[in-house]
Amino acid sequence: MEIREITPDEQKYTYAQSQQIRGQTGSIGHLRSDFGTNGAGFYTSWFDHQPDLKTTRFRYDLDAVITELRTEHLGLLQSRNAMLNYVGQQPDSRMGSNRSSQFGFRVDTEKHAFLFRCNPARGDYNFYCFCYVKEWLDHHIQEASRGIRFIDPNYKELFRIPDGGQIIVTSAGGTRMTKTCRYIDETHVEVSGELFHICEYAERLQNAGAVCEPKQAVKAAKTKDFER
Repeated sequence: MEIREITPDEQKYTYAQSQQIRGQTGSIGHLRSDFGTNGAGFYTSWFDHQPDLKTTRFRYDLDAVITELRTEHLGLLQSRNAMLNYVGQQPDSRMGSNRSSQFGFRVDTEKHAFLFRCNPARGDYNFYCFCYVKEWLDHHIQEASRGIRFIDPNYKELFRIPDGGQIIVTSAGGTRMTKTCRYIDETHVEVSGELFHICEYAERLQNAGAVCEPKQAVKAAKTKDFER
């Protein structure tokens, strides 16, 4: 079992995902827990994502990971104070800005990956553990690192944005909307939670007389709007 700070690309997977991304990443389910009012309890709730992936091997791995992280040796999940001490010694685990109270860790077994989002504050849930089939998750993250393609209806690539990045869509009437996008695969994208084939999305924009531009491109390059 290996524990390390979570990477920026992995942070997105410590939150609830759409059904499409769950399928791509082998998302099994997630555990939510808090340490109670005295900071030393351990109250958990489990949420299924894909019950067919909840094998005997997975159950064993999850139990082993949680048990080990609750030992005095590691202490991440031992108590609220122990978690606070642990994350204080792992400054690179902080997620987001320097003022964020969220800290991320990843634990791997041979077959599974466990992504933890921890918050040692009283009154909040103290950690979420999102559980994945390791091979599926790593493959999806590697594919997503290429960015999300946006094309015109003739399949000409216009620009790419990073997974989780945003686009600005300007309607025919001049209204501008910012939309968050997630990578599904090379030809599919989620735009504000709605699934599209990339060509279907290009055609929809063109038919509506709308244009699209990246809020943050994968690489610096001049982009072109969709032609009306």
